[in-house]
Amino acid sequence: MEQASQAIHDFNGTGLSILEIGHRTAHFQSVMDEAISAVKQLMQIGENHDVLFLHGGATTQFMEVPMNLLDEQATAAYHVNGIWGKKAATEAALFGKVNVVADSSDRNNTYIQKDFSISEDASYLHITSNNTVEGTQWHHFPQTNVPLVADMSSDIFCRPADYNRFALIYAGAQKNMGAAGVNMVVVRKDVLGKVKRRLPTIMDYQKHIAAGSLINTPPVFAVYVSMLTLRWIIQEGGLTEMGKRNEAKAGLLYHTIDSLPIFKSTVEKEDRSLMNAVFFLTDPSLETAFLDECKKEGMVGVKGYRTVGGLRVSMYNALPLSSVEAICSLMQDFARRKG
Repeated sequence: MEQASQAIHDFNGTGLSILEIGHRTAHFQSVMDEAISAVKQLMQIGENHDVLFLHGGATTQFMEVPMNLLDEQATAAYHVNGIWGKKAATEAALFGKVNVVADSSDRNNTYIQKDFSISEDASYLHITSNNTVEGTQWHHFPQTNVPLVADMSSDIFCRPADYNRFALIYAGAQKNMGAAGVNMVVVRKDVLGKVKRRLPTIMDYQKHIAAGSLINTPPVFAVYVSMLTLRWIIQEGGLTEMGKRNEAKAGLLYHTIDSLPIFKSTVEKEDRSLMNAVFFLTDPSLETAFLDECKKEGMVGVKGYRTVGGLRVSMYNALPLSSVEAICSLMQDFARRKG
């Protein structure tokens, strides 16, 4: 935050603000180059993958992925285990055929369905790696012979993973890798250029690759904040360290939930998210009182998503363990008084 705010006044001693510098200057090119290099270092990917920083969040990719990978008469497999997977499948159906191979809505999306089959001629399999609304997460990615595509907006860089298994990954920056306004796309080159449709230039991954993410003016400040965040992750010990920290935070919070009868989690234990813990009070009439106490203690955003209700604690990379300890202490105190 300090580095980003300093750059608004004076970027790297140039006397210019990061908000003023030209996006085609060497000053910004160095930012883009470091951001791309950091992504490749953290993911341990090579020349077979390209890294893009594009406008828009993950919602833009709901349409851009099928535009680039799904022909009109072809079929893509979509694994739907929450609101974002459903939205992605709905958008894809505008461009080709969609086969929903799994749907966990039968149990209110409280688990990750792992028993499903995919046709070998599917153009790709799309998954949402972490579900912010429902509080579930893939802890072991599916094995598949078709290209694997993932929306990792809410858990990108939260832990080590074999990123080379993916044909395409997209992630809005605003959870774990920067400020809102930029979307990272990591795509394997061999899956591109196969659709027959004509693509608008701004929606064509190959055109973005050729232009180095500079077809039009990129979100310069958002890319810069992402670069700083990626630099911080590397300096802190990389994805191994992020994974240890996130396991510790989530472990403490879930232990607290499970040990206090006043609270309950409906998510299957094996599928609980490291990033977003969704849980409820066993007596819903106490929810307002609990949220009021959270607010008094400066704990913001604890109310659950509007379609699910209850409570939600988000534990992204930047959240320190001390913050989780604080809400666990509040929960224990609340249970002693109200339980």
